[in-house]
Amino acid sequence: MKTTFKTIDDYFAVQTQEVQILLEQVRQTIRKAAPEAEEVISYNMPAFKYQGILVYFAAYKNHIGFYATPTGHEKFKEELSNYKQGKGSVQFPLNQPLPLDLISKIVEFRLQEKLKNSSI
Repeated sequence: MKTTFKTIDDYFAVQTQEVQILLEQVRQTIRKAAPEAEEVISYNMPAFKYQGILVYFAAYKNHIGFYATPTGHEKFKEELSNYKQGKGSVQFPLNQPLPLDLISKIVEFRLQEKLKNSSI
């Protein structure tokens, strides 16, 4: 039976303690980079929203998935090139330090994009 999450805290609660720590690091990094953004669950994943979704992230067996679609991955493709990627996603392995500075830069980029688009 699939769990449907209502809050990011609900999502975190079903993860292992080790993964909860990593997810919380991502969450705090995003909050710091985009303090105006709202925490939401979208597609049953944690996400941050500001004039639309900025980024999603999720826990998997061996990695944290990070989704900064549509433009965040393209803008930072060189910095993300060391990580396994799919269309619009990047995988940060659980056994490596999270690139929190890079996550912050991507979130700031996405926020600026949203602000710029809203002033047009």
